[in-house]
Amino acid sequence: MGRKGKEGILQSMDSRADFLSDESHRIRFVYIPKHTSWLNQIECWFSILVRRLLKRITVRSTEELSQKILNFIDYFDQHFAKPFVLKFKGFKDHK
Repeated sequence: MGRKGKEGILQSMDSRADFLSDESHRIRFVYIPKHTSWLNQIECWFSILVRRLLKRITVRSTEELSQKILNFIDYFDQHFAKPFVLKFKGFKDHK
């Protein structure tokens, strides 16, 4: 981003306008239903990752963290992985 009035995007109003007018910098909001089955699966997976790995480790770099997470995923897939069973059947019919 730079420093206000000195460098980067924040250098001047022209540099800000150029940045904001570039189509590749657009923000796209995507709204999803709260009860999507894939979202529940992702929440379950992150819960497992946090409880079994992240709460107990100390790392010195992001590379070390990345490697530990990848090692955990491989180990989990080989020894514990099984399909998630979704129990949400949907809402009762509204009339």
